[in-house]
Amino acid sequence: MNIKPIRNQDDLNAAFTRIELLWGAEVGSANGDELEILALLIEKYEDEHYPMPPSDPIEAIKFRMDQQGLTPRDLEPYLGSSGRVSEVLNRKRKLSLAMIKRLHDGLRIPYESLLADVA
Repeated sequence: MNIKPIRNQDDLNAAFTRIELLWGAEVGSANGDELEILALLIEKYEDEHYPMPPSDPIEAIKFRMDQQGLTPRDLEPYLGSSGRVSEVLNRKRKLSLAMIKRLHDGLRIPYESLLADVA
């Protein structure tokens, strides 16, 4: 096992190549341990060099609607009247903290996704 920090794109490419060779290694074996360590190093490098922007709350709501086959009318218990649902989905009204809590509790949308737009 010859593991070193990932400092640049060449190191990253080499780590991915090695992971491909190790893929499927038994957990707890020397190869399995190397695979796990390389995965952590890659994750750290990518987090530092390719940060993910916060998710968009409205897109998170629309994604959940699509997943569960929901219509805007189904959001009324969480957001209020049909007019308010329309305003939120069309980005004319921001989510309140009460709406965020109801969406999280009722539809299991993560707080992190819903709070990205709250200032």
